[in-house]
Amino acid sequence: MELRHYQQTAVTNLRQRFQSGDNAVLFVLPTGGGKTFVFCYISLNAVQRGNNVLILVHRRELLLQASASLSALGIDHGCIAPGMPFNNKKVQVASTQTLVNRMHRMSWRPQLVIIDEAHHLTMKSTWGKIVDFYSDAKKLGVTATPCRLDGQGLGEHNDGIFQSMVVGPTIRELIDEGHLVQPKVYAPPTQLDLSHLKTAMGDFKKGDLGNFMDKPSITGNAVQHYKQLCDREPAIAFCASVKHAEHVAEEFRQAGYVSHSLDGSMDGKIRKQLIHDLGIGKIHVLTSCDIISEGTDIPIVSAAILLRPTMSESLYLQQVGRVLRLYEGKERAIILDHVGNCMRHDMPDAERDWSLDAKKKTRRGSKDQEQAQPVRQCEQCYSVHKPAPRCPQCGFLYPVTERQIQEVEGTLQEVDPAVVKKQRKQEQKMAKSLEELKAIEKARGYKSGWARHVWKSRGNRAA
Repeated sequence: MELRHYQQTAVTNLRQRFQSGDNAVLFVLPTGGGKTFVFCYISLNAVQRGNNVLILVHRRELLLQASASLSALGIDHGCIAPGMPFNNKKVQVASTQTLVNRMHRMSWRPQLVIIDEAHHLTMKSTWGKIVDFYSDAKKLGVTATPCRLDGQGLGEHNDGIFQSMVVGPTIRELIDEGHLVQPKVYAPPTQLDLSHLKTAMGDFKKGDLGNFMDKPSITGNAVQHYKQLCDREPAIAFCASVKHAEHVAEEFRQAGYVSHSLDGSMDGKIRKQLIHDLGIGKIHVLTSCDIISEGTDIPIVSAAILLRPTMSESLYLQQVGRVLRLYEGKERAIILDHVGNCMRHDMPDAERDWSLDAKKKTRRGSKDQEQAQPVRQCEQCYSVHKPAPRCPQCGFLYPVTERQIQEVEGTLQEVDPAVVKKQRKQEQKMAKSLEELKAIEKARGYKSGWARHVWKSRGNRAA
């Protein structure tokens, strides 16, 4: 097993964390960076030292994927899941729901527990019951997105278990090294006004969201933009509800595309076949609510159609990460963001400062929340990108006033590089007039009056 240089660095750093006395360490690596390969390598090393290894997953698809990876690397193992007899191998891949019901009757115990998609772990969850039962084992969590929807941290000082974190390269670094493809993000000229939707558990309520999103005009735009920007390329449409996913698939079929909807109530064989057909190019667009948001490895897919607004940065990154993997002949990934998720959570390859601490809570539409959205949308081709004087997709040069140029130059001269870098990431701070704030208000679909509120909060008198 030959590791890439950053994977070897991660393994070395993880080993040092455990040797320093940490009992639970979180490993962060973007989707497509090879997390599964890394924890398979660690599993093999643990077995060679005589240890048992437990790999925890929360969906059957992830269990089969981990099992296939172990088999491909020649690592003998067993699976703890419905319909699979226990075989007492030193490596076990287990479904959390199955294991929590069996662990009290099992004599087999692990010395290392690996938690896949570890951002789901809380001590009050099924995952928590399992790691608590195997309290004497070391724990290694792996995830691309070390943040929880409720804002609580994954550290042991919150409701998590981890004492330290090892962070691998960023999405941008993996793209630059040729391990992921470059994303191109497109969005419609106007953003949806979601201010009236209710929230629950840190995200929009699914029932209200599904009803709101399931409209012919929104679905029609999805088909039109797909045809225009990535016609007949393998795509995943992330929808707001099962019903919404079914309707979106039907709209694509009526437009002449091969499209199917995927949901958790389907027979496992049918779900597997649909994912397989998308992976070999037999399906143009596969629609789903939650099933393929994380963990599903379909490298051929080159387009993500975002039809589900979410306040979860983790869910957003998991979705766009599905299309960034390398595949022969695949030079870029297309992200059609119809719901403004890139405006809420920044570009997919933006630099992110991960932490085990709880996230500071911000009120929707508040000043603090908006300062974290450093993106700009081209008024010509509607592509979305980091703030720049020219659109990197179509070359459109944004008009600016002499006053803007003077102020930007003055700011660069007066602050140090760290402050400049921070300011360039904050589009709201770049707005130097009430009119510019109103333009942001309109583009992002905020409630009328948002721009005036921010303008007045700066000590100005609203006109």
